[in-house]
Amino acid sequence: MSVTVRSSSDVVFQCAFHVVWCPKFRRRVLDGRVEERLKQLIREVVEERGAWLAALEVMPDHVHLLVEVDPQYGVHRLVKAIKARTSRVLRDEFPTPRSRLPTLWTNSYFVATTGGAPLAAIERYVELQKGR
Repeated sequence: MSVTVRSSSDVVFQCAFHVVWCPKFRRRVLDGRVEERLKQLIREVVEERGAWLAALEVMPDHVHLLVEVDPQYGVHRLVKAIKARTSRVLRDEFPTPRSRLPTLWTNSYFVATTGGAPLAAIERYVELQKGR
């Protein structure tokens, strides 16, 4: 999937972001059924918030997301919504995150625009992270 020029009622944009965040204490709790449910929840939130998912990889101790977001909505609001929903649902549905962590996610995250690198290179990087 490549970044395309998109538009809303009053703005035309091309905004793609690489976002990375970790569980609290970088605990390795994102595997198996937790990983699959997390991916499903992220896709749901991205769709509900009117963003576009380009790539998603979940490692046991961090999440990589390549997403396009309307600049009027903002990547920070999208990440906040994803982290809030996934923390609540995963801690309700699975005992491991609830028993091992006071909260699922750290407050921080990394975000970078993809303007400095070709989108294909970033997509490849995200895919290759699975092998680490």
